[in-house]
Amino acid sequence: TKIICIGRNYAKHAAELGNNIPSEPFYFIKPTTCYVEDGGNIIYPDITNNLHHELELGVIIGKKMSKVPKEEVMSHVAGYSVTIDVTCRDLQEKCKAERKPWSISKCLDTHCAVGPFYPC
Repeated sequence: TKIICIGRNYAKHAAELGNNIPSEPFYFIKPTTCYVEDGGNIIYPDITNNLHHELELGVIIGKKMSKVPKEEVMSHVAGYSVTIDVTCRDLQEKCKAERKPWSISKCLDTHCAVGPFYPC
């Protein structure tokens, strides 16, 4: 089980942050410890002073897949959920400025809140 995210896919938000919009999808992974169920609490960690959240569409893959042809991808989708992606924006900016991976800004416990599951 893993949480795969696509970054910079919302042009207006990318522009707000001064980021270029990539020509191809930009992926990052959140550990499963980020997952918090609907109604759970998102923790505001002591290591940040600038916590942001973004509403996202969660796509739940129902069966294992690898190198699936584009035409068959939707047969692997079990359903959808509304999710909240949480980012320690100050940590992310610091890591980006130092040209370091910014995983720490996205991977803290409870920083991927997931709403109810809506099957296809």
